[in-house]
Amino acid sequence: MISVSWLNKRQTYWSRLESLLARVKEQGLHGLSRSELRELGLLYRQTATDLSAVRSDPSSVQQSRYLNQLLGRAHNAIYSGQKKTVGGVWQFYRWDYPRIFRRFLPYTAVATAVFVLGAIAGTCFSLSDPDYMRDFLGPQMMASIERHEMWTHSIVSIKPQASSGIMTNNLSVSFVTFALGITAGVGTVFELIFNGLMIGVIGVACATYGMSVPLWSFVAPHGVLELPAIFIAGGAGLRLARALLFPGVLSRRDSLSVGGTEAVRLLVGVIPMLIVAGTIEAFFSPSSTPASLKFMAAAALFTLLIAYLSSRSRPHPTP
Repeated sequence: MISVSWLNKRQTYWSRLESLLARVKEQGLHGLSRSELRELGLLYRQTATDLSAVRSDPSSVQQSRYLNQLLGRAHNAIYSGQKKTVGGVWQFYRWDYPRIFRRFLPYTAVATAVFVLGAIAGTCFSLSDPDYMRDFLGPQMMASIERHEMWTHSIVSIKPQASSGIMTNNLSVSFVTFALGITAGVGTVFELIFNGLMIGVIGVACATYGMSVPLWSFVAPHGVLELPAIFIAGGAGLRLARALLFPGVLSRRDSLSVGGTEAVRLLVGVIPMLIVAGTIEAFFSPSSTPASLKFMAAAALFTLLIAYLSSRSRPHPTP
């Protein structure tokens, strides 16, 4: 049974959380100082633990209901409280997203590893059994590779339409990879493995017919943005899967709410990356630009991406 003294002691922290939430409602998150923002996050986690303890006591139904409502308010303030303005969108992508990416980097790393395993498997299967390569790619693509022709040449003549279609397709792949996290991650893992297999099989097919340079000089300029975007989307899907499978001290519904919000914030960061990648894939990647310049452009883009995701500076919040 929860003791009265314990409740009285914890009430001080709950009251402090209420006070901070009242200020957030009135002034927004920018109304809190940096130390108060850290305190808000700490109190949120502590209150979640307190709720778990209170729920174990059948006589503390009233306190349980109070803490559940308090946690709901805190969650909304922390994850949904910012106004969606142009300035807010700029701040999110410029300052907040690199921090979000680094926080959930382990999930993206696991997604990347799954993709790489798929690519290795596709390479091994194709090297050991050429028929697997042909069955996987289909006769039309194989015929194009055998003629030493890139199957992407048709993009050049319809660049604007191709750019729109490529962006839509890439966004769809990323969103599906994320959304399949609700299948306990099985669907997300499948999508990552399948895309890895495709890269591995195509790589072997092009190498077999002396098409490696045309292939990778086409893939590199947009792939340095497109592939990381897919890995991040996979990481977001795995974060969603973890919220479903391992709710911890929260109920499964609350865990999905928190985990889903975090996963979506991780996912939306890939939208600009895919827009830029789609434009490059339609206008630059299939062009007659020398392969060396394409690889140099890819290296420059990847360096800029790493620099952005590693950036740590952030303006001080308005007091």
